[in-house]
Amino acid sequence: MSSAAGKATEQSKARRPSTKRSEARERLLATASDLFYAEGINSVGVDRIVSASNVTLATFYRHFPSKQDLVVSYLQGIHDFLVEQAATVAERAQGRDLIAELGAEVVAEIGHSGYRGCAFVNAASEFEDPESPVRRVVAEHRNWYYERVRRAFADAGHKSPANPARHFLMLRDGAVTAGYLDSATAAQRTFKRGVDGLLWSIDIETLPDADEA
Repeated sequence: MSSAAGKATEQSKARRPSTKRSEARERLLATASDLFYAEGINSVGVDRIVSASNVTLATFYRHFPSKQDLVVSYLQGIHDFLVEQAATVAERAQGRDLIAELGAEVVAEIGHSGYRGCAFVNAASEFEDPESPVRRVVAEHRNWYYERVRRAFADAGHKSPANPARHFLMLRDGAVTAGYLDSATAAQRTFKRGVDGLLWSIDIETLPDADEA
């Protein structure tokens, strides 16, 4: 499991309330999170999640009206964890240091044991409808991440921070996919060189036809 998905699951367990109903919900969510990330969302059925969580089907539907609701909770849990993590990182790093830290996060994620790519990219590949609740969660997460990167480049003094932010996201999307499909080491090194180039670009004048859309 990815470090973000795994830590989000651990965090959910740590916050588990004492009531049996809440324990059952968190157990279902933790089990589903492990299975969804390791095997894919569409390949894991409700019956398997229920059995592995040691709850009844009625309990499942009491907490999650549908499997899609469970998937949304799974992704939302990872997003919430990353938002908290970002707040902690922002306390110690800004501007160039934050950009370097963002790059280091991606490199560390790719090298994590059991890595299977980005949970959000994986989920998007299994849900074709861009208006579905799952794709909306994915879009909201990506917008949040883009803004985080854009603000970092703006704070670092880049005159057109949207450009390097988009480049960073494209580099990341490629790296997290290649890190799973190909050589993790090669993906890490290539991505790091790309981030170094973006850091170097901060002090370069933006070309007149630069796209800031």
